[in-house]
Amino acid sequence: MAEPGIAIVTGAGRGLGHATALALAERGYRVVAAARSAEAAEKVVRRIEDAGGEALALQLDVGDPRSINDACERVLPLIAAQWPGSAIDVLVNNAGVGQFAPLAEVTVADFDLTFAVNVRGPLLVIQSFAPHLSDGARIVNLSSSLSRHVSPATAVYAASKAAIEALSRSLALELGRRRIRINTIAPGPTATDFNGGAMRDNAELRHGLGQQTALGRVGEPSEIADAVVALVSPGMRWVTGERIEVSGGVLL
Repeated sequence: MAEPGIAIVTGAGRGLGHATALALAERGYRVVAAARSAEAAEKVVRRIEDAGGEALALQLDVGDPRSINDACERVLPLIAAQWPGSAIDVLVNNAGVGQFAPLAEVTVADFDLTFAVNVRGPLLVIQSFAPHLSDGARIVNLSSSLSRHVSPATAVYAASKAAIEALSRSLALELGRRRIRINTIAPGPTATDFNGGAMRDNAELRHGLGQQTALGRVGEPSEIADAVVALVSPGMRWVTGERIEVSGGVLL
């Protein structure tokens, strides 16, 4: 029987990344939980191990190119030592930031940070880890339903998510010769701690956004995580270069 594959999840310290790391571990994946905070990454590892899974912690700031290179160099020997002969089969680029402001208040710093983390970061992570992925590996990049519909004060964030979708399609073609599949998951309103946890903690906001969805509520982190797990499964082996929205039918 084949050993479980290895999955790397960025931004695993909280929110969708945390839920995705747990969901992959529950399905038997050995998980590298990458987070900007080493402490946050270790907490995810402890939770996975307490549930009987296997995991490694990795400190990684996707907004810092040097951190990406260093993290790749550090984690490969750890993987080889802990899971000999195993290949990296899944890479989930979840880490992201949201800088929201109306046009008059958008700053150069906000723009640069958003694109550094949401676009350049995933690109460099893929570039660093691609030589170490198994043939037939799966990459999932996190986008947003905001790349499809509009909302006030989200122009820069939405543009960064549209960019990651275009990047994913191009790389799907480039890496397809190795049977590596690349897709994007585009979550809709979800109750996480993103953007200060407003959607999780503000009942009025959650209700209002929920009424904009066909299913009448906002999503839960586990529902996005389940979609990621489904997308990397063998049942989706003929799907690549696609954007899959997981939004409960928001603003149809």
